[in-house]
Amino acid sequence: MNAESDERKEVAVAAASGSAAGDDRTTERELGSRAPGFIRKSKLLHLSWQVGIFVVGLAVVGAGVAMLVLPGPGWLVIFGGMAIWATEFVWAQIVLRWTRRKVTEAAQRALDPKVRRRNIILTTAGLVIVAVLVGIYVWKFGIVMPWKIEQ
Repeated sequence: MNAESDERKEVAVAAASGSAAGDDRTTERELGSRAPGFIRKSKLLHLSWQVGIFVVGLAVVGAGVAMLVLPGPGWLVIFGGMAIWATEFVWAQIVLRWTRRKVTEAAQRALDPKVRRRNIILTTAGLVIVAVLVGIYVWKFGIVMPWKIEQ
């Protein structure tokens, strides 16, 4: 618990100094448990709360991993499970902050006009190549239906 408390204090000091320095970044929430106060007061109740949060988060992450190979929004469910864990565990909060930062950076890069233009050109070239190959195949072999219809 001491490492978590120390880290929370460091983040709070960094957030306060960042906002005092006039940074444009938004201040992030304090790290740590978001359990109700009456649960945090009792050590046994807080431990059982953490176990419950861990089990629920594990079930959601497990379902997301299964959805990576089965139909369903696998990554979205995995990040949902991480968000459940982040309500109680500092390590999950740090992972989600890092992920949010990387996703934001990737979105900004994807919206860059040069990158968009390059992606459009590459997609168009790929579609033209696929269309030419399909045309050559149909010209050479014709269209053969998988069933035979006799008239």
